[in-house]
Amino acid sequence: MICDNITVGQNGHLYFAGQDTVELAKQYGTPLYLMDEDKIRESCRVYTEAFKKHFGENARPLYASKANCFKRIYEIMREENMGIDVVSSGEMYTAIQAGYDLSRAYFHSNNKTDADIAYGMDNGIGYFVADNVEEIKAIEAEAARRGIKQKVLLRLTPGIDPHTYEAIATGKVDSKFGSAIETGQAEEITVFTLAQPHVELMGFHCHVGSQVFGEDIFERAAVVMLEFVADMKAKHGYMAPQLDLGGGYGVRYVESDPYLDVDTKVGQVAAAIKEACARLNIEMPEIHMEPGRSIVAAAGMTLYTCGTVKKIPGYKNYVSIDGGMPDNPRFALYGSSYTCLVANKMNEECDFVASIVGRCCESGDIIQEGVSVPSSVGRGDIVAVCTTGAYNYSMASNYNRLPRAPIVMLRGGNESYVAVRRESFADLCANDL
Repeated sequence: MICDNITVGQNGHLYFAGQDTVELAKQYGTPLYLMDEDKIRESCRVYTEAFKKHFGENARPLYASKANCFKRIYEIMREENMGIDVVSSGEMYTAIQAGYDLSRAYFHSNNKTDADIAYGMDNGIGYFVADNVEEIKAIEAEAARRGIKQKVLLRLTPGIDPHTYEAIATGKVDSKFGSAIETGQAEEITVFTLAQPHVELMGFHCHVGSQVFGEDIFERAAVVMLEFVADMKAKHGYMAPQLDLGGGYGVRYVESDPYLDVDTKVGQVAAAIKEACARLNIEMPEIHMEPGRSIVAAAGMTLYTCGTVKKIPGYKNYVSIDGGMPDNPRFALYGSSYTCLVANKMNEECDFVASIVGRCCESGDIIQEGVSVPSSVGRGDIVAVCTTGAYNYSMASNYNRLPRAPIVMLRGGNESYVAVRRESFADLCANDL
């Protein structure tokens, strides 16, 4: 199976986190997001242990909240002693409601509003990851008004192309994010920030992109960033205490995707960092990375109920489900690949090729093209889409006025509970006047 928490029972049903998905669909209805709590915790611990082993006790993995954000996820991050990064006041608010201490949080985004900056300071945000000079000016002004000194990191672009989806490559010189090292703008913003009396520069951040499998992408980015750190020390006497290399490790959506061993990959990055620090004659900064997808993606599965099966002889076939792009827009956005299974017919031969499509009045409402399923597939069958724990619920919408699906957490092989309830029709009109 695509993930190690997916199995097939003797009854021919698909099991996820040790539980029968067909029975879960009956109990909670569909569309339904499932999240494997034990898998989330395991991934957190793998990262935490790898960081301590390879980078030292002070190194920290930060959960990238945008991958999947709801109260329970922050409770788990708190319990697993994970740092977090947030990208909006809404994510901060959600973390606060979960009792997460924001002094351990890093606030990203390329265009924080004045209200965002004030809200972060109101709630004791640990660090702003500043994107540009205008933002540093706004942080300085707000911190001065409060009489405090605010910690910041600067987001830089190292000029690395991860050769991933163009829409999620963020480390190139012409990215909308950060200040480019190559153009001299990174040095300019560093000098400017060091001159601000109410801002404390704690180091630098970069993020090269997402769904990265390239063997040396993070190593190359780390070396470029460390060379910049050494340059700033030599020219301006500033040694960065922290270096955040962002997130982006890829996960297995389909069988052709490779499996990445986190401990091995972190060890390779650490070796490149230590070698660069020795060559450049600088001490190793406190290292951070920001796993999001690789923490939660494989911990997620979405269940749907099959409706119409349309066969167009000589052309193509369609299997329609009771969800679609409102609960998973990633195929429409990126043409993303997924593994799709008929959960109640796992022992039947997959001899029928069809597109799995949603219920929306939208031609782009597709989950996956060219999926092999049993030819008996029909109304009432349960269709499972694997590896949906990242960027599904967090991107969900009410397009076509459809209520958002619930999130049900699974743990211990036999326990399930609702973490986010299913939206009602009343919820759809809750803000209407």
